[in-house]
This record gives sequence, structure tokens and C-alpha cells, in this order.
Amino acid sequence: MATNWPENVGIRAIEVLFPSQYVDQTELEQFDGASAGKYTIGLGQAKMGFCSDREDVNSLCLTVVSRLLERHHIKHTEIGRLEVGTETIVDKSKSVKSVLMQLFADSGNTDIEGIDTTNACYGGTAALFNAINWIESSSWDGRYALAVCADIAVYAKGAARPTGGAGAVAMLVGPNAPLVFERGLRATHMEHAYDFYKPDLSSEYPTVDGKLSIQCYLSALDTCYRLYRQKFEKQQAKTQSGKVGLDNFDAILFHTPFCKLVQKSVGRLSFNDFLLTSEGKRAEQFAGLERFNNATLEGTYFDRDVEKAFLTQSADVFEAKTKKTLLLANQVGNMYTPSVYSGLVSLLIGVPAADLVGKRIGVFSYGSGLAASMYSISVTQDAAAFEKFVAQLDYVLPLLNSREKVAPEQFSELMEVREKNNHAAPYTPTGSVGVLFPGTYYLKDVDSLHRRTYERTPTISNGVH
Repeated sequence: MATNWPENVGIRAIEVLFPSQYVDQTELEQFDGASAGKYTIGLGQAKMGFCSDREDVNSLCLTVVSRLLERHHIKHTEIGRLEVGTETIVDKSKSVKSVLMQLFADSGNTDIEGIDTTNACYGGTAALFNAINWIESSSWDGRYALAVCADIAVYAKGAARPTGGAGAVAMLVGPNAPLVFERGLRATHMEHAYDFYKPDLSSEYPTVDGKLSIQCYLSALDTCYRLYRQKFEKQQAKTQSGKVGLDNFDAILFHTPFCKLVQKSVGRLSFNDFLLTSEGKRAEQFAGLERFNNATLEGTYFDRDVEKAFLTQSADVFEAKTKKTLLLANQVGNMYTPSVYSGLVSLLIGVPAADLVGKRIGVFSYGSGLAASMYSISVTQDAAAFEKFVAQLDYVLPLLNSREKVAPEQFSELMEVREKNNHAAPYTPTGSVGVLFPGTYYLKDVDSLHRRTYERTPTISNGVH
């Protein structure tokens, strides 16, 4: 029997979660004895959200999933697939997804596919792709899929600590979506690298080769972008859209370890466009940059002249297409798997909905080790539906502005508590429950068999904020 292919599959709802406490990066510079501007200007970070020992990856996911279902009035029985992308492992065997099944117990819905997906910051994208693929496959039973990304990014004292953060994003996936994943426009690059990894299972802290990590990120960006361009140009031969390269995108999102890297990444894409432009057209489109005609991708990862020149060349593109996607990254820090999707939320709340209707959003997702993809999202032409979709995010800015600032000294003490009690059992957390946002799940205790139990702070009247 013939079946219809689901149309316009993509994100129908999105929920973002970030910690209720933060440390100011200017104050952290002073506390750490770092030079003024090292974190704020050098990294491009203003504030860093963090979790006390009251929150773990399970509690973050419980909170973000319950809020999405409540806010959008989705019945638990309407979910047929749920997959979690995370690198914050609290159990080597039991998935976070299985913990989330507590939310579905009362509905009797145990028929939900999906488990956890792990590869550094890329796991959330893999979960999202799997959700899209399920909807578009013969396995689909007509219900929605949920892709959940959550992580707590913490580092030992030192230069890497200010690049931490935490958060979660849940995305409801289905047909007839306001944000549609463009078929055939997905490019992936994967290879083996030890740029950032977590071999010590007793610690939350990663092992990081900072220089190699930047090189891996940029080389993966180069490869994914070129593959995406090839696929787009092949499709364009049929559509005759006429746009290539950065002109193809109306907005561009990036995984954001720190904001300054994203600005450099826009410049990197401009450099790729330069190299892919015929010499005859370069003089017209890239005036004054002829001295880089013989430059190569491989030889320029740390070339300051190339970086500076193409940062300048792409400044208008960054300002118009990427800067507003960095709000949450700047204010919360690196969320790991949710990072690039916090950029999507930042774009949706930072640009008038009418300006995004019918536009194309480019997305670059990266996870160390390494895995990366570039793909594109098409915003619906239905202005009313998109306005309604964006309006559901009206809680983000008030929540962001209601956070509690914590002094660096207290932040450091709370990080020491996390470090000392990582995987401790039995254990009763000591972090304040009172500072958590309404409706937040938190860790109540861990028993002698490492079994974790959770409770939820009271919700306010509408049950979701």
C-alpha cells in the first residue's frame, strides 16, 4: 500500500533550560588573577552559568522535557521516540533516557524508542538527526519524536575553567514544522582525534589539547562547509537560486565553545568562499585580498594574517547573520550538546519573527574526538504559524534576567564540592534548593547503591515558568 512521505519535517517546539546561578566573567578574571579582558574580550564571554551538586544531567533532562510537554500541552502518549544527546555521564550502563521514562509512567506509555547518544558536543545533533530520520522512515507510527540535549561543562581550576557552562534543550520533532530540515543538505565529517576527551571516569573534568582542539574544529568546519556547498550547488542546478557560499544563508549558527571562536569561524567560511571563487571573480568579490591567492586551508589554521584579514572581510556577515545567535552562549557559557541549539533559541528571540519567515538558517555542529555536521533549516512561509512558534519563547529573557549572581569565591567553593563528591555514594547534596527556578527537578539524594532520587520545586501558576 502506498504511503505519503511526511512533509516539512523539523522542529515543532523548542525548550531551553539554563542554571539559575551565574558567575560574572569580569569578576572571575580578577579572582583568577587573569589579565583584564582575557575572558570577556579574549573569549567573548560575559557570564557563566553553573550547577551546584543539586543538579545533574538527569535532573536537567527531567526539567526541560517536562517543561516542553507542559508549555505546549503535549500528551505523554503522543511521544513515540525520545533520544538524549549528552557527554555528562553519571552511569556507564543506564541511559538518561531511561530515567526520563519516569515522566511517562502515569500515562502508561512505555512504547518510546531511543536511548542515549554520546560524542562530546555532537551527541545532541545525532539525537536530532535520528529523530528526523525516524519521522521520515517506515518505522514512524505517526507520533512525535523528542530530541534532548543536556550537559554540565566544568573544568579544573585554570585557563579552561571560564569556558564552562551548563544547560539543556528539548526539541519536539514532527511533520508540518515551523523549522524544516532541508532534505539532501546535510554534510558530515568524522575522524579520530584526541583533542578533548574524558578518559578518567572518576572525574567530571576533560583532558584537553587546546591548540589541537581549535585546529580540529576549524578543519571540520572547512570540510563540512565544502561538502555542504557541493550538495547545495547540485540542488541549485535544478532550482537556479543563484546563491552560493555565505550568501546562501540568512543566518548561521555554530557550536560555541566560546564566542570569539564563532566570530573567527565566520571569517573562516569567508576564507573558504575566497578559495572556492575563480581567480577572475576574486578581484571583484574579495578586493585587496589577492596576497592570499596561494594560501591553503591546511597551512592557515593559526595564520594571524589570514585570520585578521577575513575577520575584517566577514565583519558585516557576522554582524547580520551570526552575532545575535550568541546571546545565550555569551550569558551562560558552553552548554556542550545544547550549545548550537541555544544559538537557535537566541536567534529566534533576537530577530523579529517577520524577518525570518521563509529564510534559510545554516547550522554547524561540532563534537571533539571528532564528529561534525553542517546542515540547513528552512523557516516556514506561514507567518502566523511562525509568530506563534516564536511567541512560546517569551519566557527566555525574563528567566535569564532573574538569575542570581554568585561571587567567584562561592562559585569556586561550589565547584570544589562537586569535585570532591563526584560519584559519591551514599550522598546527600548540600546545594541550595531555594535558588532553583520554579518547576526545576533536583537531586534529592544518592543511596549506597548509587540509586538517585529526584524531587521538583513548586511550579508557578501556569506550571511551566
